[in-house]
Amino acid sequence: MQLLRTPDSAFDALTGFDHAPHYAEVPAGDGQTLRMAWAAAGPADGPPVLLLHGEPTWSFLYRGLMGPLADAGLRAIAVDLVGFGRSDKPAEVTDHSFARHVEWMRSLLFDVLDLRGLTLVGQDWGGLIGLRVVAENPDRFDRVVAANTGLPTGDQDMPAVWHQFRQAIAAAPTLDIARFVASGCVRGLGPEARAGYDAPFPDESYKAGPRAMPGLVPYRPDDPAAEANRAAWKVLTTWDKPFLTAFSDSDPITGAMAPILRRAIPGAAGLEHPTITNAGHFLQEDAPTDLAAAIIGFLNT
Repeated sequence: MQLLRTPDSAFDALTGFDHAPHYAEVPAGDGQTLRMAWAAAGPADGPPVLLLHGEPTWSFLYRGLMGPLADAGLRAIAVDLVGFGRSDKPAEVTDHSFARHVEWMRSLLFDVLDLRGLTLVGQDWGGLIGLRVVAENPDRFDRVVAANTGLPTGDQDMPAVWHQFRQAIAAAPTLDIARFVASGCVRGLGPEARAGYDAPFPDESYKAGPRAMPGLVPYRPDDPAAEANRAAWKVLTTWDKPFLTAFSDSDPITGAMAPILRRAIPGAAGLEHPTITNAGHFLQEDAPTDLAAAIIGFLNT
């Protein structure tokens, strides 16, 4: 596996995200190691809140939430998925698999950081990976916030708009990362934010992760990740710890998952599940204050 590492200088001009990066090595899965990055804010002994981003963003997506969470006494921990942000980037699309991403995350969270009592906040792929990690390590988690995400098994087809997105990524000769993020926002995305999302990817060679992820979503029953996701669902349908859905009102890709999660997961019963208004797929970008308030309120119940 050839690993690329974005130069530190690429992040020099970031606006609104001044959290110092932390790094650790985890097994790459082929006999070598790779470096994963995360940022943290809030008291070191505060209740840990794990913030996981999705495709094609990085922990920069949570810049509007980390301050409010820290001010509430929480320890906000935003991890860059492998292939994104400041984490190392396997150079080939075929280096990425659902199982590898789950194991890379598990290794960082538990083998390296030994985190316990976690609240997961997972959006997009941050939920797909995060919910697998929760289901396979339920004793490490106390609560879950699912935000515009799900855990597909391939037994039901994905919406047409998702297939269009997957095909667009596969066919694009170059990936305009900032444009893809902007297309998932309803309140617009300014030039400084666009630059922040482009920063991890100095050229096309760094973009194997964003190119790979749409193809790793199980959309057929025989997908390589389908059986493991079905096993995760068996655990989640017995999960009686608090489980909040905090979905936006304008996400055509994941919107249908909110009622499914609320019906299927026992820990969602009896909770007041917020709908984040005037927000698209990237609700952290459109409505960070509202999402932060929902998370803080949830942890205070």
